[in-house]
Amino acid sequence: MFAAFALAAIAFVPLDDRPVTRQLPQLLGRIAGVPVAEPPLPLLGNYLDFGKPDAIVAWLHGSETARANQFVVSADMLAYGGLIASRVPETAYGDAYFRLRSLQQLRRQHPTAWIGVFGTVMRLAPTGIPAVGPAQSFFAPYPIWSYLQEYANLHDPPLPSEEARAAQLRALIGDQALQGYLNARYRDYAADDFLIKLTAAGTIDRLALGQDDAGPVGLHVKDVRALQASVAQAGLDDRVAIEPGADELGMAMVSQAIARNAGWTPRIAVVYSMPGGAALSDPLEFAPIETAINGLIGLCGAVRDDARPDITLFVRVPDTDPAHDDALLAAVQAQEQAGRSVAFADLTFLRNTFSVQAAFAERLLESGAASKLDSYASWNTNANTVGTAVAEAVAAGAGRRAGTYDALAHAEFTFDRIVDDYAFHDFVRPQINAALSAQGITDHTYLLAAQAGPIADLNRAALWNRAAAILKELYPSYHIAAMQITLPWNRTFETGIEVGLAPNL
Repeated sequence: MFAAFALAAIAFVPLDDRPVTRQLPQLLGRIAGVPVAEPPLPLLGNYLDFGKPDAIVAWLHGSETARANQFVVSADMLAYGGLIASRVPETAYGDAYFRLRSLQQLRRQHPTAWIGVFGTVMRLAPTGIPAVGPAQSFFAPYPIWSYLQEYANLHDPPLPSEEARAAQLRALIGDQALQGYLNARYRDYAADDFLIKLTAAGTIDRLALGQDDAGPVGLHVKDVRALQASVAQAGLDDRVAIEPGADELGMAMVSQAIARNAGWTPRIAVVYSMPGGAALSDPLEFAPIETAINGLIGLCGAVRDDARPDITLFVRVPDTDPAHDDALLAAVQAQEQAGRSVAFADLTFLRNTFSVQAAFAERLLESGAASKLDSYASWNTNANTVGTAVAEAVAAGAGRRAGTYDALAHAEFTFDRIVDDYAFHDFVRPQINAALSAQGITDHTYLLAAQAGPIADLNRAALWNRAAAILKELYPSYHIAAMQITLPWNRTFETGIEVGLAPNL
């Protein structure tokens, strides 16, 4: 039995206002019994309406964070106003630089606090949106963004076989848009390099730079290599991580802060569903999945230990055959029956095999294994999925060790993930996309208000019904006391689920 003690508050600046980047890190705190303070929602912006970084700087230095002894800060929100803002040339480097320098004042105000910062290496594609309504004035709307995406994915410099196409793309993009894109890339690189210098100076205790959606070839390669060289030159390999991913970084660093407060360094074993699974690659990552998984384990405040684990992370990889699926389920159940902590990450989405992902989620639910998991995540990139799964399991373990664990919050988090990753993406999202396409709306990345309202209603009705059915299998002793379902960015890429569960009487 672990002795209970008061866990200090965490001040958290999210990447943006999406559920995965704002809501889930806060829920991790609830699971572990750790208060996680965030800036007021209006300061975070919404999609193409960027956040308010200067107001967030003021919030970081204000009364709400005065008692925090751990800070987890998104450099993209602090410098530019969020992830989408980091991809456009709107913010001058000078403005980003002075906002990031405010971290030095934060260090002076909180000399003994732990300060973790996460940023992104700009992805290859700009934000893809159609040229409709207010989005017509946004940077590089369709078709310019598709030309930029293709151009950025060429080798740098282009191979002889790519030179003719590169010239065509430059003409299609136009000098102004191309230079704006390249300026944004260089500004982001310079800001990331400045964060490394702040870490070397002791302003930042732990820095994570995630390469957002980019494979092994493209304009990002020189940025990553230059940043890696800066880290090596400063001797910061133990304090700076450069790895694939973006959306999961806030969760990972909040879980590290939670584990630190509990005085616990979790040991995590990794079990792949197929031999050789570690060598597989996500097309949106620049390294094999094992590289990102090991990096995320460290970023969550844990260490890899396949021999004596506190948590076992089961990773279902693409092309797992039926025999190995059977073995995987049996291994999960054996760990659960032994009372051990199990995290589960399904990466079969990497082949866009929604039906394969759905089928195994149903097996987990029907067998009762899902109800005993410490975490579940699927449907996203390797880094996003694994980061979510590891962070939730670490938060639960830390809360148990500190005597502040909240079982209801834990159930709500896992229920949210299964409803989102399984029910929404495997069933409801295709349904609402089909409804939009039937109306002649083929681009679902930015919906006008008149389009978004009815489709949000359809999403709410369809997902609610599936959520209610899932809960009966997952946690039959609970019922839905309240649930809000939204399309938070007026697009169909993600849904928002805010649920309150309650024990049955």
